[in-house]
Amino acid sequence: MQPSIIAPDIRDLGTFSVRRLLPGRGRRTVGPFIFWDHFGPVTLPPGTGVDVRPHPHIGLATVTYLFEGEIMHRDSLGCVQAIRPGAVNWMTAGRGIVHSERTADDKRAQAKRLHGLQIWLALPDEQEDAAPAFRHYPAGSLPLFEHEGVMMTLIAGNALGEASPVQVLSPLFYLEARLQAGQSFQLPDEYPERAVYVAQGAVTADGTPVDSYHMALFEPGGTPVIEAPEGARLAVLGGEPVGERHIWWNFVASTRERIRAAAEEWAGGGFERVPGDDEFIPLPDELPWQD
Repeated sequence: MQPSIIAPDIRDLGTFSVRRLLPGRGRRTVGPFIFWDHFGPVTLPPGTGVDVRPHPHIGLATVTYLFEGEIMHRDSLGCVQAIRPGAVNWMTAGRGIVHSERTADDKRAQAKRLHGLQIWLALPDEQEDAAPAFRHYPAGSLPLFEHEGVMMTLIAGNALGEASPVQVLSPLFYLEARLQAGQSFQLPDEYPERAVYVAQGAVTADGTPVDSYHMALFEPGGTPVIEAPEGARLAVLGGEPVGERHIWWNFVASTRERIRAAAEEWAGGGFERVPGDDEFIPLPDELPWQD
């Protein structure tokens, strides 16, 4: 069976735009993956930078993975960590966390490149109210291996006989694949939901063209062949679904009541704040009970 193809939805963030694939038209999740943004490649001019002010999350884990550039993470646990290419910042929101993502002060004077993926994973039921946590994994700690001649990095989870040190909270896999011109590989049937995202270049999936910035979704079963006639950089992902989830603003939950409670808490000045970063993003005017 041929894959379904998701096209990106372009969102303007002011300094730059992002391509949003999940949640998307016709598909909200792939396994536990519930949010998928691709930003860059972009060159930020001198005197500018990324400035995502402190904002709250519940019921999800964020995963930042950069191809180029650097972003400084700060959160309400007191964690301060620069994320650089090939490393992983994994933040578990659980019952609630606040964080900011900015360009460090000492990087703002010069022009800087930025390119990467920002992912959210919905937490399983038993982890929705877990204590918030943050873990950083250096690039050298992630498995780098060859599969059918294609170089791959296993960012998180288990796949193709490899295991990432990144501590996941439900069965999943998330890897980067770098194909040279003419290379191909077969995607095994290890998880019920699987997808391939084309970050650079173009591929075919069982003969179906998949252009840059598009995602191919595969039905359960089968072992689709992914081929890159002229080379490509891919993210390959999937896992076990965690059940129905609602998503509104920066919140993910199994019930709308959880989201409404979090919205009211943030609007009322609740949640721990980020040490050293006094700004914050206010709650949107459109409240969740209006959806």
